Amino acid sequence: MTNVVTKATLTPARKRLLELMQEINYGRIEKLHVRDGEPVFDPPPTVLRLFLFGKDNGPNESRGNDGFALKRKVAELFEVFDRERFLSIQELMIDNGLPIRMTVADEVRV
Repeated sequence: MTNVVTKATLTPARKRLLELMQEINYGRIEKLHVRDGEPVFDPPPTVLRLFLFGKDNGPNESRGNDGFALKRKVAELFEVFDRERFLSIQELMIDNGLPIRMTVADEVRV
């Protein structure tokens, strides 16, 4: 049996990132760093919001709920953090409050 991860069980930094994604709802987060598996907000990342006509552009309705199980896309994002540990995220695309694509900068090793 696998453990269900809920918003309430996240570390403060991961919960903050999840709430930021829910607040943005549609858009992207740029220049976000991950250190020792945790998102870092100093310096703060850049947030770019999209306004999609015909869509609800306000914060995602699940933002105030801590009891829900994490969606698979969020769990996958945090699995990458656990595996990679240190990342320089250039762009994290958000759609309907969920991560859908991430671009990471890597140093070339010779």
